[in-house]
Amino acid sequence: MAEVKPVARPLSPHLQIYRWSWTMAMSIAHRVTGTGLYLGTVLIAAWLVAAASGPAAFDTAQAIAGSLLGRLVLFLYSFSLIHHMVGGLRHFVWDMGKGYDPETRMNMAKFSPVVSGGLTVLIWIAALVLR
Repeated sequence: MAEVKPVARPLSPHLQIYRWSWTMAMSIAHRVTGTGLYLGTVLIAAWLVAAASGPAAFDTAQAIAGSLLGRLVLFLYSFSLIHHMVGGLRHFVWDMGKGYDPETRMNMAKFSPVVSGGLTVLIWIAALVLR
């Protein structure tokens, strides 16, 4: 019987090989915020269940959401929602065949966290002022 020798195949490059870029970071951030949205949606569902369960459960849920830690979680959830939306809009522009040149692609990636952070802060300021 003939002996079969393994064929040397090229290895796939890993993160250590690639030069870190804004588009790579925003791709990872888009995935992280998507995961955060799943977790935050579970918290919102728990809040809705508490609201349907009666005044005692709702008061407990409101106390947790109104605490410093609860507000921080809500702020991060709203940032995740807006950042994920801005990343989706960036991909929508690419789906239309625009913004593929390196400068535009990099600028869109750089401005994503700036726009997301700015919109999040504006929405929270508006919510606190209108409250």
